[in-house]
Amino acid sequence: MIHAITHKTGLLAVLLMLTGWCYAQTGKVSFDTKLLRNASCEMVCYAETGGGLTEISTFSYNTAIDNKTFAIYTSLVTVGGRDRWVDTSIVDAGSLKPVYRSSYNRKRNLVLRYGKEVTGYYLDNSNGEKTVVKDQVNATVLDDYAYPYLLGLLPLTSGYSTSLDVYSFKPENSSHVKQARVEEVKSNIYTSKLTGTHKVWQVSVLEESTGERYVYYLDKDTRRIWKVDIYNQGQHLVMLDKEIDFNPVKSSFDKVAVMKSLKNGSAVITGQVFARDNQNEGMLSGIAVLNINKKQFAREGTTIVLIPYTDYFKEWYKLNEASRKKGRSIPLSADVAACIATTTVYDDKGHFEFVNLMPGEYMLYTEFGYIHTSNRTEVVGYTDTYINGLFQGSRTNTVSTSYDSNAAASVKKIVSIDKEGEKVEVKLKKTL
Repeated sequence: MIHAITHKTGLLAVLLMLTGWCYAQTGKVSFDTKLLRNASCEMVCYAETGGGLTEISTFSYNTAIDNKTFAIYTSLVTVGGRDRWVDTSIVDAGSLKPVYRSSYNRKRNLVLRYGKEVTGYYLDNSNGEKTVVKDQVNATVLDDYAYPYLLGLLPLTSGYSTSLDVYSFKPENSSHVKQARVEEVKSNIYTSKLTGTHKVWQVSVLEESTGERYVYYLDKDTRRIWKVDIYNQGQHLVMLDKEIDFNPVKSSFDKVAVMKSLKNGSAVITGQVFARDNQNEGMLSGIAVLNINKKQFAREGTTIVLIPYTDYFKEWYKLNEASRKKGRSIPLSADVAACIATTTVYDDKGHFEFVNLMPGEYMLYTEFGYIHTSNRTEVVGYTDTYINGLFQGSRTNTVSTSYDSNAAASVKKIVSIDKEGEKVEVKLKKTL
């Protein structure tokens, strides 16, 4: 299963921009090489199981182009970090002919150098058997790891099809030149949770070397790969672009300064987290009676989050709240996420503290569970009163019942530190 994914970590999303036309001719196929760009991407990989999707791996990649070469560097890590695949493919930036290929993982190591012949080695890590590669290749080929990046450079249109000769080394094969057949291209729509709908080319490719079928969803305007479906021996794998480059926030963010505010000060925030339950229903719902409803403290170990309340975060928070109403959320960038501090409740009275803070505004946030007690009065019948056979009125018969249920509270609070060395005490409370 992992092989089916890692075989094509390189396909997973070069960011391509239309800027003009410059053709590379590979056999009878033309590519627009000016669509190549430096880019970074992360994608999440799922396996379809029981009608649902189970995450099995993620990967990151970087591409780099200069006057001579176009390089692809990828790293794929399985869930839990038990396995890691690192791959590199370098092609000539003008002709797209392969120059270098390497792959390192738990199963095997591979190094290939392309020239008048293909040289290198294949090392099977399971038994230590090493195969020396020295292969004369007469056909004009593409590297099998690099060619998926080049699909976006093709003159795609509805009904388009072509075949690509690719070099894919396997010790058991007598010939390592196989075909990747672009069998079908048609229009479709891809819907992103972050950026909405995108018009795409749905490109179906069959690989002769593996028998795997790939369906790529390439943006019609940018040729960005939003999604890939992989079908192999009854398995269905899905790869989705995580859109780490999506950032609608316009405010600037200074990671160095924000990190300094969390570590280089002398101020302290101490606090207590609790919920004050409300047992009333009906007209008194939402009104807690002072000194009657007991405090329910957050359990020891409950996480408290502290976020520097900068202009960047204020803007992000506002945009995210609006986006969540539409069923979407806006992820924080890695730099911003790294500047979020956490601590935990350290006793059975809900106490916590943050230290070494500099003056500024901070948002505190936490979620915790508690027991909700509800008092409910229900009508169970009526008693009618008669005097001398005449109806005098009716009395309602009621019964009161108390119910306990699990509930959750979420609390946020903005806290200001005005000067160095200040000790600020706060209560994170939820009255329900």
